[in-house]
Amino acid sequence: MFGAGGGTSAYREIEETDLIVLWGSNARETHPIFFHHLLKGKRAGARMFTIDPRRTSSVAWADVWMGLEVGSDVALANTIGREIIAAGLCNIAFIERATSGFEAYKAAVEMYTLEHGETLTGVKATDIRDLAHSYARADRAQICWTLGITEHHNAVDNVFAIINLSLLTGHVGRWGSGLVPLRGQNNVQGGGDMGAIPNKFVGGQDVEDPVLREMFEKEYGGPIPDKKGWHLSQMFEAMEHGDLRSVYVLGENPMQSEADAKRTRRLLEGLEHLVVQDIFLTKTAEVAHVVLPAAASWCESEGTVTSSERRVQRVRKALNPPGEAKDDIDILSALAKRLGKDWGTPTAFDIWEEIRRVSSWHGGMSYARLEALNGLQWPCPTDDHPGSPTLHTRLWDEPVSGARAPFQVVHHSPPVDLLSDEFPLRLTTGRRLDSFNTGVMTGGYTSPLRHGERIELSPEDAERLQMTPGEVVRIVSRRGAVEAQVKIDPGLRPGLTFMTLHFPDEVETNILTIDAVDPKSGTAEFKAAAVRVEKITPVAAPEPVGAGAVGGKR
Repeated sequence: MFGAGGGTSAYREIEETDLIVLWGSNARETHPIFFHHLLKGKRAGARMFTIDPRRTSSVAWADVWMGLEVGSDVALANTIGREIIAAGLCNIAFIERATSGFEAYKAAVEMYTLEHGETLTGVKATDIRDLAHSYARADRAQICWTLGITEHHNAVDNVFAIINLSLLTGHVGRWGSGLVPLRGQNNVQGGGDMGAIPNKFVGGQDVEDPVLREMFEKEYGGPIPDKKGWHLSQMFEAMEHGDLRSVYVLGENPMQSEADAKRTRRLLEGLEHLVVQDIFLTKTAEVAHVVLPAAASWCESEGTVTSSERRVQRVRKALNPPGEAKDDIDILSALAKRLGKDWGTPTAFDIWEEIRRVSSWHGGMSYARLEALNGLQWPCPTDDHPGSPTLHTRLWDEPVSGARAPFQVVHHSPPVDLLSDEFPLRLTTGRRLDSFNTGVMTGGYTSPLRHGERIELSPEDAERLQMTPGEVVRIVSRRGAVEAQVKIDPGLRPGLTFMTLHFPDEVETNILTIDAVDPKSGTAEFKAAAVRVEKITPVAAPEPVGAGAVGGKR
């Protein structure tokens, strides 16, 4: 947050907060470990608002469920912000000391009255007012979110809108008050922290900063491009235009994980050279020119992993990789040597020491300290630093140290894939407790909770469309069609449908999704496609009963 790519709070803080806002997250199924921490907070007396288009299993623990229209998150956040301002509940002292841009934000949200917010979001004005007043008045409050916020064409605006609420009320930089983005999968936080994003070096350092770039050039002994690279969506655009012809994929399955699967397949199959490094022969690997079998990092490699609370922990090797599989470090080192750069035989420890040299976030995290302290939370710049459970405590310094936290003006922007008479239903996607993403890691074993892919319909839509549980139907979007069994979910309101990406070999849901991309994050709008659902077997007309059934009165 505010330039640091990580959540502000330790997991334990949600156990000791007074108000929890779970926004765009079915954490009970998608982040069950974190949800146990959340439940401790509930048992300690915290009140919880759940904001989600679906009445998910997490809603069972909520005091208030706010079932907003898909893609109306900015409108809801701005309406909450406007109500906080109108009710005189802002933390004026915090705003004046620690923030910038408040007056522009105040003017921008003025149009989002409770009545207008209800129209845009479908959430009752009384519930919006309840959340606004409860959040502003709480001594400690946390907002938690995940892919329900970030898998939209305006994902970054969604996040900015939420951050604005924390700045209005001072719910950031204090124990129990913060902003908690729950990462989509294991070690996503660590990957970003290590520089696996196009605009950052390790430790969140800007690639385009000449002073930082000079430091890294000295460390690595060569020039580094002075412009940030492409994010994933830009890579696919470059493939489309012929500017990217060779791709190296490590531990990713874009063939089945990217939106608009037909376009994705066409572009990957059209590459001149595709290399895949993975522990599984994924659908992406099946079309690769070269496949490099890798070790399973959680048990066959040494290293570290970083959780959503920025805690770095050690990973220890328990087994040797099978067959010809090799540790990622060994593969990359061998490749570097063939490309003319002999790195020798670096170990995970050697690389970690390099990270500590160039990243102030990690400077004080020796292997010995990580093991002795059960991990440390960055930033931890020196060997005597205790780590940082809570970020941005500086915002409470008097006067504030460092840059002020800026309000960001953002406005409601509905989903790109508009509903119409031809495509009248909104499809949103997500995950279930028993499975993970494209099923590569979970599809190889059975689970009593797993029943394959289904299209979930509201009872009202199922009745209107004359569809029954278990019936195979056709789901059609502007990009293609798939077939799946029907499941009726009372947690869906009319007009809303739900599917997952877990079983692409059976039902390729991403044929339906749209690759409308957020220009800042590069994330596609997986959460909002327009579809129709068709019966494959037409409904039979009722048999006529007697002569009067055909014509005329009897």
